[in-house]
Amino acid sequence: MSAFAQPIRTRPGFFKRWQTMGVIGVRMMFHDKLKLVGTLFGVVFAVVLGNFQVGTFMSLLFKNRMFVENAQVDVWVTPPGTRQFQGGTPLNDSQLNRARTVPGVAWAEPLIVQAVQLKLPNGGSEPVSLVGTRAPRFAGGPWNLVSGQTDALLQPDAVIFEDAEREKFGGLNLGSVRELGGHHVQAVGFTWGLLPFAPAYAFAEQTLVREITKQPVDKHTFLVVGAAPGVSKTELRERLQLALPDTRVMTRDEYLSEILKYIVFATQIGFSFGTSTFMGLLVGLITVALSMFSSVVDNMRQFGTLKAIGATMGDLARLLFVQAMVYAVVGSLIGLGMMSALVQGIRNPQLTPILPGVSVAITFGLMIGVCLVASVLALFRLRQLEPAMVFR
Repeated sequence: MSAFAQPIRTRPGFFKRWQTMGVIGVRMMFHDKLKLVGTLFGVVFAVVLGNFQVGTFMSLLFKNRMFVENAQVDVWVTPPGTRQFQGGTPLNDSQLNRARTVPGVAWAEPLIVQAVQLKLPNGGSEPVSLVGTRAPRFAGGPWNLVSGQTDALLQPDAVIFEDAEREKFGGLNLGSVRELGGHHVQAVGFTWGLLPFAPAYAFAEQTLVREITKQPVDKHTFLVVGAAPGVSKTELRERLQLALPDTRVMTRDEYLSEILKYIVFATQIGFSFGTSTFMGLLVGLITVALSMFSSVVDNMRQFGTLKAIGATMGDLARLLFVQAMVYAVVGSLIGLGMMSALVQGIRNPQLTPILPGVSVAITFGLMIGVCLVASVLALFRLRQLEPAMVFR
């Protein structure tokens, strides 16, 4: 027997087998372009629907937490039982004075938040969430100013409104005069994007807010506290809680966490968005699984040929694994691209889906998992395949 006719006694190496089966798997995918498009559609659909639901939930969460997140406050003293950003039993000057004497407190200020009706030029009215901050610190806002300065609140009857609501407020401009809670005020600035679930925030110096809302000078919605340099916020919170046992004291991070837990577990928002996201993933899994299973059934003779020439179940698993990875990566890239374009297209201060960077990694991980589960389901069908079928 010549040297050129020697039988092959060794199998290809590990990486060579992966390369060979991967190339075959990709060629089989592009051979049936209709099934390729259908499978990718399932992945793209799951990516877009899942990320849209997550993005919308994050936007709604941000609306509920925006004040606490942006107020530049270290520790919040709130009414007992507080779980979200809304008032309860008013706090008083006695509690404010006690807070100021606690070691580690750099400053403590009262904050007022109350809904007020703004009278429109056409005779109608619109609600606003009027925030009263005390000069000169102006702890609690405003922020995201697009026109005017915070110091403008020192002017008589000065109010900073939300820019996105200017048309709703009757074509409001700098210098416009409106009747707010029966009191004539002047617009001296505008913020952007301060639109919670409640009416849009408007800011004024606390003395003016008390005149408008008829709030007594010794009653406050919240107390906001700044920690002295080098003082732990958690330690300061514990000291304040001991000094003010009839209140609920939280650090900024604890308050944000409490609002998150309230939205997820005490309302239907978390359940609703969680269910929608799960359904999107389930539809994607079913679509991908059916497409891959159908592709296996349609290519039984090709898979039988591979087994007949020596391919093992491990080799076929490699082939399906590569296909699953291609579907997951390509589908995720297309879906995330579409989602990014969608977010930019609908971007507005009322509601814009927020896509955190971690969602991109989670998307790829979930889609890879979905596609791998689908490939395992398809692999079960190949275990029953007899190589002899190609000779029938």
